[in-house]
Amino acid sequence: MAHVPQIKVPATYLRGGTSKGVFFRLQDLPPAAQVPGRARDRLFQRVIGSPDAYAAHIDGMGGATSSTSKCVILSKSTQPGHDVDYLYGQVSIDKDFVDWSGNCGNLSTAAGAFAIHAGLIDPARVPENGTCVVRIWQANIKKTIIAHVQVTGGQVQETGDFELDGVTFPAAEIVLEFLDPSDDGEDGGALFPTGNLVDELSVPEDVVKGGRLQATMITAGIPTVFVRAADIGCTGTELREAINGDPVALKRFEAIRVAGALRMGLIKTPEEAATRQHTPKIAFVAPPSDYVASSGKTIAAKDVDLLVRALSMGKLHHAMMGTAAVAIGTAAAIPGTLVNQAAGGQAREAVRFGHPSGTLRVGAAAEQRDGQWVVTKAIMSRSARILMEGWVRVPGDSF
Repeated sequence: MAHVPQIKVPATYLRGGTSKGVFFRLQDLPPAAQVPGRARDRLFQRVIGSPDAYAAHIDGMGGATSSTSKCVILSKSTQPGHDVDYLYGQVSIDKDFVDWSGNCGNLSTAAGAFAIHAGLIDPARVPENGTCVVRIWQANIKKTIIAHVQVTGGQVQETGDFELDGVTFPAAEIVLEFLDPSDDGEDGGALFPTGNLVDELSVPEDVVKGGRLQATMITAGIPTVFVRAADIGCTGTELREAINGDPVALKRFEAIRVAGALRMGLIKTPEEAATRQHTPKIAFVAPPSDYVASSGKTIAAKDVDLLVRALSMGKLHHAMMGTAAVAIGTAAAIPGTLVNQAAGGQAREAVRFGHPSGTLRVGAAAEQRDGQWVVTKAIMSRSARILMEGWVRVPGDSF
């Protein structure tokens, strides 16, 4: 029996923030995958090694976590005032779909660096030494991201002394600005989709006694549902193993996520949540407390404003998603939200929160206009580094 041989596709494997992904230039993809559709999805699934019933990604580039099952496409921008268009696909580990509903804030860092590496930026705009400002159009959510990338000798500087909790080695700092990060696109609009800073969700009795749970639902960075840790029997100091090894807890978190998605108008029926695993995120918050991070480092209550744990693709994240950090910073800046309450209640322009791997600082500028809260910008620092470049190989009949 004859078999179709493998093909090779130019690709670059990058770490961005606390995530990793396989990056492609649009023009390097096979023609069938240069347009949205099933061929593109199947190509990315085969690259990552999904769907994998073993949830191990042995036969692909993925790492069997939500942080490492990602693909990115970059191209010269079609939008005025932007350098590149950045499209992000979250590949499900064990199910047959690719979620295009949101952004990855961590890989937004790598998108800025890769744009320079890949020759997608006008050479006249890349300094010999200094900072290159990369204007990114995030095509999934139709938002602008500005990446400030350090350049040395005309090339992206990847090494440095910037340390990021959740990443083992230091690297060069990249500052990200998320402009107007609230979701006013197709999914429905306002910073607070229900118009309320705090809502009461109807959830199953096994989630919380009485079936009523307070939540702050916000669309900054990525649609996110925040609840109090104490309300769901948590402390906010949990590490991955405590949640991900408990199928009952994961089921309860998914029930909260579905209730929030319905209330935010992201889905119309509970069944739709199965095909929209990337959004919304579910996070739980608590006031500051001492705890030991996954690295073994002690995080002191005095060094953080609050504690946050967040789930991505049905599992507790090992650190914090970049887009969820934007949501945290924005919600913390607005008095009355559950996030702001956990942080002490006062107005603020920046917040440092504790997550499973350590701490992270994020700033946000929020203001009221005509009685409605809006966020104009969120800022945080990450880093990025090329891990491997060349070609990725997949069977020629796999997409």
